[in-house]
Amino acid sequence: MKIAFTTSDRVHINAHFGAADEIDVYEVSDEGYRFLETLKFDDQLQEESNESRLAPKLAALEDCTIIYVIAIGGSAAARLIKKGVTPVKARSEEEEISEVLNKLVKTLKGNPPPWLRKALQQKPTNFADEVENEATV
Repeated sequence: MKIAFTTSDRVHINAHFGAADEIDVYEVSDEGYRFLETLKFDDQLQEESNESRLAPKLAALEDCTIIYVIAIGGSAAARLIKKGVTPVKARSEEEEISEVLNKLVKTLKGNPPPWLRKALQQKPTNFADEVENEATV
């Protein structure tokens, strides 16, 4: 699964979702994790309204399962959840991305808590998946 983190220093979960210029994305499984990419949202978004600034972020995160943030507005959280992305607030701006990733790997090896099992199962299927499922019936 893909996990995203709002960050200003690529070490800590320390950025508000709406104001985040960078979002780091990792691939996580019960065998470990690896960095995939840094999504950048800077110059072109500065002049736009808060709502229009959200659209590129929401689109870029569609294939993520969870996004860790220091803070997030209600509208943005609702829109993420509707897309099947679970927003999770970090405990503090000092919480490190690597700590969260290591805990997730350990949790996936064991018995994930109900919120994580739900997040893993709620990803909406895309059109290709629906066609494939119909073809196998």
